[in-house]
Amino acid sequence: MTSLSADLRKRRNAERATLIARRLAAPAADRAHWSALIEASLRAGFSALEGMIVGFYWPFQGEFDARPFVTDLRERGVRAVLPAVVAKGQPLEFREWWPGVAMANGVYDLPVPDGTSLLTPDVLLIPALGVGSQGDRLGYGGGYFDRTLAALHPKPLAVGIAFELSRIATIVPQPHDVFMDFIVTEAGIEAAVAGGLIKLRTENCRARVAVLAAERGLPRRQ
Repeated sequence: MTSLSADLRKRRNAERATLIARRLAAPAADRAHWSALIEASLRAGFSALEGMIVGFYWPFQGEFDARPFVTDLRERGVRAVLPAVVAKGQPLEFREWWPGVAMANGVYDLPVPDGTSLLTPDVLLIPALGVGSQGDRLGYGGGYFDRTLAALHPKPLAVGIAFELSRIATIVPQPHDVFMDFIVTEAGIEAAVAGGLIKLRTENCRARVAVLAAERGLPRRQ
């Protein structure tokens, strides 16, 4: 990946610290309310994922918890995977997950499935510390999701998930930064298109998911 300038690295790290503090400072009741709205948007806009492999993340530092949504998808034929760090500077691998599967501690002490099948995701639900106006995403700084999205062919559908308090003007995208296809917050669903983000009705989101999946040759049915 392209190295960041010292100034941009310092700026991003300061932005990360601010955004984490802002999220953790939000009352738990507010985060629960926002999470319920995000889950409702996911269920309405991304319901037609049967036959796909869906990657998601274990919630960390007050993030939205996607497990109930993914559990529901599994009951309708989706296979779910969680990311695992293989090595610094390498793309993530994805291990199959289901409720009750044996887990081991991974990087940041986040649980990862222990010894399950390795699968390639068709859709990735990706946590965002910061969300820029073009669908650019600020993560935790390891570059793992950017590296993974750049390495996978066809590229999975990338769904960035954040609270509205994560909005920033821009992350100052660099060549290695991969933009999201969709952004989902408690305010609804947006699609990243040329020129910025546009708000989608849930039925339009389902249609756009189908179009992008067809364009990329997704899903890989199991």
